[in-house]
Amino acid sequence: MSIQECNALVLEYLWCIDCVIRQNYGLVRAARLDRDDVYQNLAVRLIRAVELYKPGTRSLKGYIFMQLKYELLNCKSSKKRYGFCAAPYDLRGAVVSLDALMESTAHAM
Repeated sequence: MSIQECNALVLEYLWCIDCVIRQNYGLVRAARLDRDDVYQNLAVRLIRAVELYKPGTRSLKGYIFMQLKYELLNCKSSKKRYGFCAAPYDLRGAVVSLDALMESTAHAM
């Protein structure tokens, strides 16, 4: 499949991202995820889904929805949110502001 064909399919199926976010908005809010970050992650997954799709097993639309829903569940992982590879799945409050870090090191000296 050429790049132009992939791009055309991605543009044609962009609406799926909004649909998945709308269907799972409660999860997005409960996990305190930023909607724009979720949209960006799902957009990357959409591009990969179009590239990796192999006709014959299921429809492209079904494959895209499956991939987007899987990616949405991964968006709330500590690895995705904070970049920690070995972090526990339910890690919370792992982000510390640079100001707080500077204050704690200044008091320690």
